[in-house]
Amino acid sequence: MMIEKLRIVKQRFDEVADLIIQPDIIMDQKRYVRLNKEYKDLQKIVQKGKEYERVLSNLEEAKEIISDGSDAEMVEMAKMELEAANEKLPGLEEDIKFLLIPQDPEDEKNVIMEIRAGTGGDEASIFAGDLYRMYTKFASDKGWKVELEDLSEGTSGGFKEIIFSISGEEVYGTLKFESGVHRVQRVPQTETQGRVHTSAATVMVLPEAEEFDIDLKMSDVRVDYFCASGPGGQSVNTTYSAVRLTHVPTGIVAQCQDQKSQHKNKDKAFKVLRSRIYEVELEKKLQEDSAKRKTLVASGDRSAKVRTYNYPQGRVTEHRIGLTLYDLSNVMNGDLHKIIEELKLAENAEKLKATESEF
Repeated sequence: MMIEKLRIVKQRFDEVADLIIQPDIIMDQKRYVRLNKEYKDLQKIVQKGKEYERVLSNLEEAKEIISDGSDAEMVEMAKMELEAANEKLPGLEEDIKFLLIPQDPEDEKNVIMEIRAGTGGDEASIFAGDLYRMYTKFASDKGWKVELEDLSEGTSGGFKEIIFSISGEEVYGTLKFESGVHRVQRVPQTETQGRVHTSAATVMVLPEAEEFDIDLKMSDVRVDYFCASGPGGQSVNTTYSAVRLTHVPTGIVAQCQDQKSQHKNKDKAFKVLRSRIYEVELEKKLQEDSAKRKTLVASGDRSAKVRTYNYPQGRVTEHRIGLTLYDLSNVMNGDLHKIIEELKLAENAEKLKATESEF
């Protein structure tokens, strides 16, 4: 069964290899990028498949030498070869099964992230700021680009709400696990008694929608202009540069007041609006797909507590997979690699269980 699947992959790999050198494909940038990505993904499976077939061939060859039995020295070597091949095969099969799990097409997308202070007053706003710094440092480590879309500052630092975009390679596939409620347990900066408080912030990760992903009719969007509030110089409160967009059919709202230019704010607000509408459509699709709905990263329940950051004990607990790390300062400094890796493994294990019957 696996050999058959590998044969189909090899066939498609050869097709794609032929397509990406066609002049008309090279001219169509979007299609070329998509096919190039598919080529690289298939190449990994084809290479692993060649290794798998080589080990199977060595296995058969060793069995033949052993059953012939005429040359004692050759039989001894064949036994060693047989043992090595039998040790290698299960690991290779496991690797190939994981590589054959269909990738979520959304994983390639850039993201819009929204962090909102939840329960805990000023301390929740400060924590929202801490999370923003954590994600920007993680993005920087990955070589991704972060761009601020809109913010509302907290009274004692941090943010009541901050919206930003992150662009790079496979951003959504890496950060989609971050959606949900993040809790912090620590003595607040604003607390004089030195007691540990629990505060929270909600993180939302939306795949950034391209214009061709969603048919957004201008007739469905109400545009309001208003004066920006907050720091930014004299022009802030006198110029109608801030923009609020309302998608009338769904009631979804997006606004931006970060830029001095009305035009730039409008562009940014449209980027956020498109992604919010797209996420609603995506959620409907996930709800219809019962298997996907059961995966731990389905974004259905935004009120779900996903992670706790406990400062007195220097502990981070990832509740969905029961992972606890005593490495809080590094995590808050952007080192999310271990947590995200474990979440990816858990999701892949679930997907593998769902497709196991096919092998």
